[in-house]
Amino acid sequence: MIDVHYFAGLKELTGHEKERVDCSGQTVEQLKALLVDKYPGIEGRSIQVAVNEEYALPGDVLAAGDVVALIPPVSGG
Repeated sequence: MIDVHYFAGLKELTGHEKERVDCSGQTVEQLKALLVDKYPGIEGRSIQVAVNEEYALPGDVLAAGDVVALIPPVSGG
């Protein structure tokens, strides 16, 4: 199991601040596909993925206990 944390608009879209997902051994890209199936509103959004507080690549493999953060674009001023 991994912990997935949602930030900003993704938190409102999913209805969750965080949740546990069983996707150990899968890639970041596979996790995103799983989440698009579960939350169709995520599809097409530009989302950065961090694993254990470091930005991740689509092919990075997830391990049990990882903490994944999904971060949408943020603007400020």
